[in-house]
Amino acid sequence: MTQDDVTVADLPSNWGRWGGDDELGTLNLITDEVRARAAAEVRTGRSVALAQVIQPVPLLSGPFAQGTFQVPPVQQLMSYTGTTRATADLMLVTNHHTSSTHLDALSHQTFEGQVYPGRPLAEAVTPAGVRHGSTATFGAGIVTRGVLIDLAADGPLPAGHAVTPDDFEAAEEREGVRLESGDALVVRGGWKYLFDGVPMPGLSEDAVRWMDRRGVSIYAGDIGDAHPPLVPDAPSPLHTVALARLGLPLIDAAEVDELAAVCAELGRYSFLLSVAPPRIHGMTGIPVNPIAIF
Repeated sequence: MTQDDVTVADLPSNWGRWGGDDELGTLNLITDEVRARAAAEVRTGRSVALAQVIQPVPLLSGPFAQGTFQVPPVQQLMSYTGTTRATADLMLVTNHHTSSTHLDALSHQTFEGQVYPGRPLAEAVTPAGVRHGSTATFGAGIVTRGVLIDLAADGPLPAGHAVTPDDFEAAEEREGVRLESGDALVVRGGWKYLFDGVPMPGLSEDAVRWMDRRGVSIYAGDIGDAHPPLVPDAPSPLHTVALARLGLPLIDAAEVDELAAVCAELGRYSFLLSVAPPRIHGMTGIPVNPIAIF
């Protein structure tokens, strides 16, 4: 299947479902009842962070990480002068759409030149900042029930594996849990979000259709779209179909190994998930540290 084989009618979509001006997308599925159900997951107060640890590099060292052609996710410029009367301060420069844990806004990806829910890209994203579908959407924070689907319980997924609904449902049965409407789906594939030439596993289009049927509100994982793509020249399942068509926000490059260990220890794979990004508007994405609370 190629791009020419895929039509708008073939792909799931929420364009128009919540109106032409909607900027929440599937976050609309997180109702008060869903948040109350999530709160009931907190029994012991134990918490786990889902963000990667980042060591900033000096901005003065240049635009690329030492020995590579990769832009570091965080660079810093210290303004402390070394005198005892000075206050230590710094400036941070982030490039969050890299190998750091970040939340993609709905404007981050287009489908046929439009962002969710059908706004022309030039109208939504301008040189002065994002006018529609920006990080302003996340200003109130996100609180819902999270469910870990651990596809790496017996070892990392094979290189280039296409994750299917059968993979998800087999994990649900093994874990004794079921995703419900408004839940956050957290996936562990046992991979790091690094593109080093080895084919990465990723979600298939059928897996995204399954997420749509189940009413997933937000996705987080250590895998996302496969690299290279599972189907050359076709829309990427997560970023083009889920994000741009369904309006389903994505937390890329999550760190989920500790979460999986805690879930296995406690024998439960659902929890309260809290995502509270900085209230910085007008961007296509933002660094986050999601917190799972048991």
